Amino acid sequence: MGIHDPISPESFSRRVDEWHYRTKGTQFIRMEYEEAMSMAGAGDMVYCDPPYGHSQAILYGARSFSLERLFEVIEKCKSRGVFVALSIDGSKRSGNHLCKLPLPKGLFEKELFISIGRSMFKRFQMNGSSLEHEEVADRLLLTY
Repeated sequence: MGIHDPISPESFSRRVDEWHYRTKGTQFIRMEYEEAMSMAGAGDMVYCDPPYGHSQAILYGARSFSLERLFEVIEKCKSRGVFVALSIDGSKRSGNHLCKLPLPKGLFEKELFISIGRSMFKRFQMNGSSLEHEEVADRLLLTY
């Protein structure tokens, strides 16, 4: 999707085979995140990758997603002893712009920034320009 070169059918086939092997015996259930997270118990780990407010709401139509509601659900998980990792907006413009988030005080114990290279969103907007000044970092927030 987007400006990426498509992968070959052979490469795609290898990826599907590897995914099949790695997920053998796994049950996938489609449900709202609140319900799924309510099933987690003490010692379980939940990874959240919601729509990013600075770009993905536009791309994926997630304008109605409530980050504040997700924080409430994460708080409930944390109070039950569930470990939660949240990947969300970090920085843009090669670190010159830190994305502001309404982070609840005391909810997260650790904040990490992980460089993910050049902005896919900007490449999509700018029709494949090299964008040397558009390095982005995701923010990883941990409740533990």
